[in-house]
Amino acid sequence: MDFNLQPNNLSNEIITLKPLIATDFEKLFAVASDTLIWEQHPDRLRYTRPVFEKFFQSAVESNSAFLIYDNVSKALMGSTRYYDYQPEKNSIAIGYTFIARAFWGNTYNKSLKKLMIDYAFNHVNTFVFHVGTQNLRSRKAVEKLGAHLVTDIDGNVTYNLSKNGWLAR
Repeated sequence: MDFNLQPNNLSNEIITLKPLIATDFEKLFAVASDTLIWEQHPDRLRYTRPVFEKFFQSAVESNSAFLIYDNVSKALMGSTRYYDYQPEKNSIAIGYTFIARAFWGNTYNKSLKKLMIDYAFNHVNTFVFHVGTQNLRSRKAVEKLGAHLVTDIDGNVTYNLSKNGWLAR
């Protein structure tokens, strides 16, 4: 079975993911322009239009990025994507994720990752997460999923999450 990295409308009871397209720039930039979203991120200037334009273009070209919507309010919450798919290693990464502060501290991030992981574990056996060493919010979120730290190099950490580990939780 082929692995579609950008399926139409993945959803669960809390969120819906819709494929990101080029015309989504302004509405996503409105969410991303909050400086506090990026304060622990290695690219702290991503809230600026020129830096976000590069990020957004890369997301569109990836053909694996999504907009994240809250199912109750229908509000655009942010964006995420699959990347670094390596069929020979049977692995893929989730990242480039950001969520508006109004949705922090709830079940949104966990629900988002569960949705993406459950879908992709139909096609791979390992998830990889790359996180900036100083990005404590993201590190804690990945650890709560059951991912294990495997490397800490040049200001970035890598976590792995196996299919067996995910299913055993």
